[in-house]
Amino acid sequence: MVQVKPSVVMRKMNMRLRLNSLSKFIFLLATLLGLVVLAVLIYRVVSQGIGWINFDFLTGKLSTQPERAGIMGAILGTFWLMLVVAPVTMFLGVGTAIYLELYAKKGRLQALIQTNIANLAGVPSIVYGILGMTVFVRALDFGNVVLAGGLTMSLLILPIVIVASQEAIRAVPNPLSEASYGMGATKWQTIKNIILPVALPGILTGAILSLSRAIGETAPLVVIGIPALLLPFPGGILDKFTVLPMQIYYWTLDSSLVAEYANLAAATILVLLIALLILNSTAIFIRNKFQKSY
Repeated sequence: MVQVKPSVVMRKMNMRLRLNSLSKFIFLLATLLGLVVLAVLIYRVVSQGIGWINFDFLTGKLSTQPERAGIMGAILGTFWLMLVVAPVTMFLGVGTAIYLELYAKKGRLQALIQTNIANLAGVPSIVYGILGMTVFVRALDFGNVVLAGGLTMSLLILPIVIVASQEAIRAVPNPLSEASYGMGATKWQTIKNIILPVALPGILTGAILSLSRAIGETAPLVVIGIPALLLPFPGGILDKFTVLPMQIYYWTLDSSLVAEYANLAAATILVLLIALLILNSTAIFIRNKFQKSY
């Protein structure tokens, strides 16, 4: 039997402890670096934009005079955009997840579809903009209206909603479904009354977080030709529109010519951050509430 000297064991233990301490320090440093950058960004945005947020700014139209410019058109455009994205994404995303998890036969075809959906979640957003321009703007001749933009953004977040819904459905305990079948319920009755209610917190959380991403996207809308300077307020899904990220993008470009546009961009960023914070808080609230119920 080979005996190991205590000194050798101690040296190995000390080396492991030093490596553990070094790894802990590196990870702490990376966390602090991210927090510092985030704090600097928030400070710059708040310091530049908080003084420009008022009632006239939130309810006014766009203007070539920075002190008179408002973002109500961009707010309404974002609202109408989400009004298209939310139902389309929820219906197609949850329906696809239910089919792949509960109806489709396990095999190569199902695995191929699953792999492609996962890969689509990582495709750059500008590619979806090119697809939206080709299909919705040109082929279907919708033009650069709310409907075309909403369908394009739906394509962007659809893979994320599908994957999140599938994970939520997989997390439902099997004994619940088996008990439903044992009492004579059909497959659809089991899905409607057992699986979906239990999976609803995860589905809604994934959907709301996906909508948060759609609200902050700019590249697909730039590709399909959404205007930034639009004076009329959109009143429906067939109207032309602009959104908050587009307004931030173009005001940032114009800040090189007129310094006040940088302040307008910072104020719009604050409004967008508040909207995203409300959406994310809603997702957390829904998840916690339904988890307590089920």
